[in-house]
Amino acid sequence: MGRCDKILTGHTQSVTCVKWGGDGLLYSSSQDRTIKVWRSQDGVLCRTLQGHAHWVNTMALSTDYVLRTGAFEPAEATINPQDVSGSLAELKEKARQRYEKVRGSGPERLVSGSDDFTLFLWKPAEDKKPLERMTGHQALINQVLFSPDTRIIASASFDKSIKLWDGRTGKYLTALRGHVAAVYQIAWSADSRLLVSGSSDSTLKVWDAESKKLAIDLPGHADEVFATDWSPDGQRVASGGKDKCLRIWRR
Repeated sequence: MGRCDKILTGHTQSVTCVKWGGDGLLYSSSQDRTIKVWRSQDGVLCRTLQGHAHWVNTMALSTDYVLRTGAFEPAEATINPQDVSGSLAELKEKARQRYEKVRGSGPERLVSGSDDFTLFLWKPAEDKKPLERMTGHQALINQVLFSPDTRIIASASFDKSIKLWDGRTGKYLTALRGHVAAVYQIAWSADSRLLVSGSSDSTLKVWDAESKKLAIDLPGHADEVFATDWSPDGQRVASGGKDKCLRIWRR
């Protein structure tokens, strides 16, 4: 670290999101309406994914959660204390096994969200054509996120709703409605059972993924909530926004 190793060129407008994948690939989205898939080892452009009619704002990988947590399984941490000791090779092998389990028999999947109100589901390691074009939002999409178990995709939008989609097919499941202004950010609990959303309406809301209903309403911020995240053990939520405060919420 400390020096630039490579410069990858190809986008014609601002880059909005970058993601490291688990199959030796690097993904980038742009205001040029494309997603580019690069070979991370040498920076070679593998393919360009096209379909969106406006800026691509956000991307998520089906493997995001397992890549973030590595050898550690946060969903089990509060039930069974985990021993994360061991050699680097052992931890790498455990992380690889977790990754392979999540990935399954096919490559990792990518979902993208755009200013054009749509999402696309891709298998970018295999094909430049999308698996599914996902429509239903009535305004731009701020964030997309796979659940840790990869079964559900959640999308947050300026249309005041969160929509849930099948994580394998991209088929529409339901809309979570309750916010009265734009939804900026969402986060899944480690066990994939709960989803928290932060909104311009100054509230957070916790949704039950199984019943698809509002579980908890969390007022308290004095202004718009721009950011939220779930703790790795699933016991607490952090949020921050325009009122300059961070709030920690406990289950």
